[in-house]
Amino acid sequence: MLLNKKQLLNTTNLLAFSAGVDSTALFFLLLENNIKFDIAIVNYNLREQAKQEVEYAQELALKYNLKCYILNSENITSNFESNARDIRYNFFKELINTHKYTNLLTAHHLGDRFEWMLMQFCKGAGCAELSGMKAVDKRQEYTLVRPLLHLDKSELLEYLNNNSFKYFEDASNDDESYKRNEFRHKYSKPLLSDYLHGIKKSFKYIDKDIDILIEDVQIQTVNAFAYIKPSRSKRSNIYAIDKYLKSEKHVLTSKERELLEESHTTVIGRKFIVSQTPTYIFIAPYLDTKAMTKEFKEKMRLLKIEPKLRAYLSTDSEAVEFVSLLLE
Repeated sequence: MLLNKKQLLNTTNLLAFSAGVDSTALFFLLLENNIKFDIAIVNYNLREQAKQEVEYAQELALKYNLKCYILNSENITSNFESNARDIRYNFFKELINTHKYTNLLTAHHLGDRFEWMLMQFCKGAGCAELSGMKAVDKRQEYTLVRPLLHLDKSELLEYLNNNSFKYFEDASNDDESYKRNEFRHKYSKPLLSDYLHGIKKSFKYIDKDIDILIEDVQIQTVNAFAYIKPSRSKRSNIYAIDKYLKSEKHVLTSKERELLEESHTTVIGRKFIVSQTPTYIFIAPYLDTKAMTKEFKEKMRLLKIEPKLRAYLSTDSEAVEFVSLLLE
């Protein structure tokens, strides 16, 4: 029932837990498959029920001899979904670095993936973007694994109820002021109810097609400076740029994708500068022009560094040293 079970055995795993249907199902499936893991839960202090969910996480951890990490979040006053995600993943990343976990496990399921696909389709996206979530996604410091990506929520509910496992329902999931909830209730949930088998088959075909269409492009970093050895496929390069920017909490718009297709140098959201050359792609924070020494300017000119990249490089001697070795 779990995807990538072998990858989870004999590794250190951290489960992103919420006490809801999805993560509770994954919790008990991991136990059934003798996969070792610990859990981490975030309390955003918005619902009274959240206290009970944290207590349940602690009870489970005590019962099954697991570590349970808890974060009581600061108040989020705006853009809740985005800020909550940042808080959550920063917490997980800190735990992974401190305790040396190999994998972060999340309980994303087929419905989550289908919602994402429909939302991207309505915004404007290509095959790579429509494929959405992957069962295994290698990040800079850990591997994100989604073992339930092939299962619908109805199947997870059936599993929990058949085994009389306790779980919580989050009432905010019915709030259609959140775009994802709107897509879930109006579009993805009815379609999954009527066409589950066909949708599962379609994602299998999409995954196979993406493996052929998109080359694996490696992203390396020096501090906040990233570089990519480009493939022959521009589509694969933009996919890699998108993947890196997502890790930096920026999701490309369709207009930004078009700019990356058309231009060698692109400013993304006034946050990042992307410079594409035949030999390397460089990504750095976008900074306003800074005072630079004549020596530094001449060094950048000789290295043929895009002028808009130089402001960041003037603040990072380690990145400059690396780029010099790379290009000289």
